[in-house]
Amino acid sequence: MKVKIEPSWRSALDQFFDQKFFKDLITFLVHEYTSKNVYPSGNEIFNAFNHSPLDTVKVVILGQDPYHGPGQAHGLSFSVKPGVPFPPSLLNIFKEIESDLGKPLPNNGNLIRWADQGVFLLNATLTVRAHEAGSHQKKGWEEFTDEVIRTISDSRENVVFLLWGAYAQKKAALIDDSKHLILKAPHPSPLSSYRGFFGCRHFSKANEYLLAKGKKPIDW
Repeated sequence: MKVKIEPSWRSALDQFFDQKFFKDLITFLVHEYTSKNVYPSGNEIFNAFNHSPLDTVKVVILGQDPYHGPGQAHGLSFSVKPGVPFPPSLLNIFKEIESDLGKPLPNNGNLIRWADQGVFLLNATLTVRAHEAGSHQKKGWEEFTDEVIRTISDSRENVVFLLWGAYAQKKAALIDDSKHLILKAPHPSPLSSYRGFFGCRHFSKANEYLLAKGKKPIDW
């Protein structure tokens, strides 16, 4: 089957699209999208890949599930389209950026502006049923996105991985920390943000690392 995805990612991941786990995932998704209300829309599933080609990736921010409310998810972890109120975790991310870098809260939560600078906003599961958090977990997405993380680790150098919360931090096992920077903190959700996400200064630390490696920093 042909998956519509940015060419550099297609080339790097092509071997996985023909594997049984991915074919089974596609069969599941076709049924879900035709019988249920599923987010994001089909043409936005690979938005993170399409805005951040493999050779442009400088920073990876790992999420778990897409947002499951109407109009929220659009294929980039933590991001929402303009006009959609900030979900609590995203609001806390912006608050930490304001504290860390002195940048005021933006007027919208669309993180395409980050993705186009090489911030790869990857969820472990790329789809979800409306109002049912975790409904597409353990269907094959995690196997695929683990391979995506390994591909970045193996094929690139000096990438910053921001791992927020216990789930994301387990993915550190997939990353070669001898040639990449791994930064860990509690999740930015209201349940854990005050346990160390606030004050982690990951955004300035990421930029300091990129500058030290001769890369252009991110305009957060």
